[in-house]
Amino acid sequence: MTEPQSKAPALSIVIPVYNGADSIAELVEALEALDIPGGHEIVLVNDGSPDDSLTVCRELVARARVPIILVDHARNYGEHNAVMTGLRHTRGAHVINMDDDLQNPPEEVARLLAYAQQSGADVVYTYYDEKQHARWRNLGSAFTNWVAGFVLDKPKGLYLSSFRCMSAFTVREITRYDGPFPYVDGLILQVTQKIDRLMVRHLPRAVGRSNYTLRRLLRLWMSMFVNFSVMPLRISTLTGFALSVIGGLGGLGAIVEALFFAPPAGWASLFVAVLLLSGVQLMILGIVGEYLGRLYLTANRKPQAVVRSVTQAMPTPAAEPAPPVRLQRRRG
Repeated sequence: MTEPQSKAPALSIVIPVYNGADSIAELVEALEALDIPGGHEIVLVNDGSPDDSLTVCRELVARARVPIILVDHARNYGEHNAVMTGLRHTRGAHVINMDDDLQNPPEEVARLLAYAQQSGADVVYTYYDEKQHARWRNLGSAFTNWVAGFVLDKPKGLYLSSFRCMSAFTVREITRYDGPFPYVDGLILQVTQKIDRLMVRHLPRAVGRSNYTLRRLLRLWMSMFVNFSVMPLRISTLTGFALSVIGGLGGLGAIVEALFFAPPAGWASLFVAVLLLSGVQLMILGIVGEYLGRLYLTANRKPQAVVRSVTQAMPTPAAEPAPPVRLQRRRG
């Protein structure tokens, strides 16, 4: 271990690590072998992994060939919280965020950086010609992007990928947010709309399975809905207004029917109406309660993340670079 270098690198690579013991070493070694003009550093954030990810990451720091910073969370806080922690430890003029599952080829990192530098965009998102995720995960991503289109004012056609490149300006601005429910894409869209995109390759998952379960996706959707938009409250208001109009028309129809025709049929329609209105009321109360609950937790300073330790390796530039590593994955 040596003292940190004073010169900031051209690129910082942030990787949240969760159950990545079987893949993170191969990924980091491939990233170390990249030839980045101006140099690069790697920031690993162990997000309370229950496997041996922390031990593997410490071994990577011990034999680092490029600057590596290892941040260890005291517990699991979620991917976006881990990304925010990693961003706060970066020094690069550009920052690339990527997953630890080897589905994004490391050689695409240099290409993404070059495109970001050439375009001058604050953020460059990647998109894929063919996504190698499970069908349910693709459907979940499509739903998230569709909703973000009107909830977050997302530019049309933009795919919100976790493999993205941000300028130092963007990183500085979004890391001002210290609330307990971060959604990185929502923060980015609040800061800038100077956004571009680049198509990259997407490989099949090398080991293990996705850490995103339906429950985690629901939590992510709630962060997007509630923390970065009042759209759910507006929808609740419009729903209540629409049902009031429908109820008024229904009541008028019942009066007309009772005066000029046979009496209303009775209990079946009444029962359905009560169930519908009760369900809508409970849904609206739940949305309001979600806002109040998150406001309460934020006011009581629930932490975005707690860092247990930070370990860094700053090898000298004279260290001999490793030969390039190119990852290849078979389909199927």
